[in-house]
This record gives sequence, C-alpha cells and structure tokens, in this order.
Amino acid sequence: MMKDIRLPKGCDLIHLPNVVDDRGMLTFVEGNKHIPFEIKRIFWTYRVKEGQTRGNHAHRTCSMVLFPVGGSYKIELDDGTFRCTLHMEDPHVGLLVPPGVWCRLFDFTPEAASVCLASHPYEAEDYIHDYDEFLKFVSL
Repeated sequence: MMKDIRLPKGCDLIHLPNVVDDRGMLTFVEGNKHIPFEIKRIFWTYRVKEGQTRGNHAHRTCSMVLFPVGGSYKIELDDGTFRCTLHMEDPHVGLLVPPGVWCRLFDFTPEAASVCLASHPYEAEDYIHDYDEFLKFVSL
C-alpha cells in the first residue's frame, strides 16, 4: 500500500478530504491546513506526449504538493542518497516534495493531469536543472 512506502527526506503523502455522495466525489484543499504552507502558485500539467517526462529538477527553496487529478503517472524522487518511484493515481492523495529533492514525472497515461500547489511564486533561479549541481547542493 502506498501509505507504507519509504520516501526520501522531507517527502510525505498528503491525504485530502474526500466527500462521496450519490452525485460523485469532491475533494478540497486549504493552504496551511491540509498543505503545510501558504499556497503562492498553482499550475497543472496535462496532455503530456507519450514517452515525455516533466520535472527533471529540484528546488532550492520552493516546496510543492502534486496531485494526479486525472489518469495516472509515475514520479521518481531522489534526495541525493535515497531514490524511490511512486505510481500517482488517486486524486485525493498528493505528494509533498520539499526543497532539495530531485523530481521526475514520467509514464503518463493519455488522460493524465497533475495539479501542483507551490509555496513560492515562479523564480527561475530557484530551479536546479543539472543533476550534478543538485548533488553538490544537497551535500552542503
């Protein structure tokens, strides 16, 4: 079961409320309540072409929580000493990715959509796109 998986340092699964009735399902999120930070940016990824990856970076200061709101994908997490891969498919279970964790999304189903809640506005200098630079950053 996904809740029993070992995750890299600082990563965690976030289980949101899931309201179910005759009409269907509803999930909601509140910053600083369900998410351990104030949400400063929201973005989504969808229609990822077959064989393509997303992410392939780490952040210096920004934390993110990713939710698979449609379809599924895999996410590889790496903190420089431990690496794991999760299959993301439940829309009310997100993944907290703190700064200093390399993240790669791949193996998207055709209908896959991912929403990301971020702790910071977009800042290009916060991204680490080179894996060797990432390893130096986490060894400091």
